[in-house]
Amino acid sequence: MADWQPDILGDGYEQQVIELGDDPDGEGQVVATLVRREPPANPQRAVLYVHGFTDYFFQKELADFFTERGFAFYALDLRKCGRSWREGQSRHYVSDLALYDAELSKALAAVRHETADAPVLLAAHSTGGLILPLWLDRTRPAGVNGMVLNSPWFDLQGKPWMRGIGTMLIHLMARIRPFAEMSFLPDGDAYGASLSVTAHGEWEYDLDSKPLAGCPVRYGWLSAIRRGHARLHQGLDVGVPSLVLRSTRSQSALAWSPEVEGMDLVLDVRQIARWAGCLGDAVTSVPIEGARHDVFLSTAEPRAEAYRLVDAWLRDRVLVDG
Repeated sequence: MADWQPDILGDGYEQQVIELGDDPDGEGQVVATLVRREPPANPQRAVLYVHGFTDYFFQKELADFFTERGFAFYALDLRKCGRSWREGQSRHYVSDLALYDAELSKALAAVRHETADAPVLLAAHSTGGLILPLWLDRTRPAGVNGMVLNSPWFDLQGKPWMRGIGTMLIHLMARIRPFAEMSFLPDGDAYGASLSVTAHGEWEYDLDSKPLAGCPVRYGWLSAIRRGHARLHQGLDVGVPSLVLRSTRSQSALAWSPEVEGMDLVLDVRQIARWAGCLGDAVTSVPIEGARHDVFLSTAEPRAEAYRLVDAWLRDRVLVDG
């Protein structure tokens, strides 16, 4: 991997490019980007965070939370996402979620090397919350001692027919026109508008990497997601304790209004609750009243509750040395 360089988040953050070679999906050379926060002195543990779809790492408050508890904090921008996107590539596109094994394994190896093989907690949001459990079940990497999933994407939201006939059509189109956009999907920015300081939110981030209305959804990518869902639903064994956080309510909305605050505007929280047990043993699944889709980008009260729950779970299930 390349040397550490200054990161877009400014003082206290650095990034390192992970070269991945030719894209199996034919979009040139692909890279991932490992980001680190300036660590505490002599960290005894580390955390590696993975973002979701239409996302990248910018959550400095999350990094502060873990650093204050003695963790060395790292985050990974996956191939074609955020810092790792290159001109001419389809943002977030992969034809198989197992392709992420390459950067996940390299990132974990880098984190363990930097922290003298300290135990690593994994954390992920939304699509990242599907990618990480599948990777753990498939590869069982050494050194991981827990996983925190923030509104993981465990099933396809929407009407029941989409999970049956709709999925078959998605797989068919993925074979014929994998890069074609699903242009018939509703075009709304309710969730993005609830977050961004440019609209109704409080968070500053790059709107090219995380556009208010989201990135295009392509058939080949969604087919990979549905295959991942099917594997999850068969039951996994991630091998470590897991904490799953979600909102208490979901709502479909195309435009922001005060009435949709405090809900998950992206996923169906009932599906998250239903499938959380598929991660294996030692799963703690907790709803948070008033949380958004990204519970760590919620308003102050539910966000504080999310951090309180993570802190308590870490002490109970992960930080055995207190």
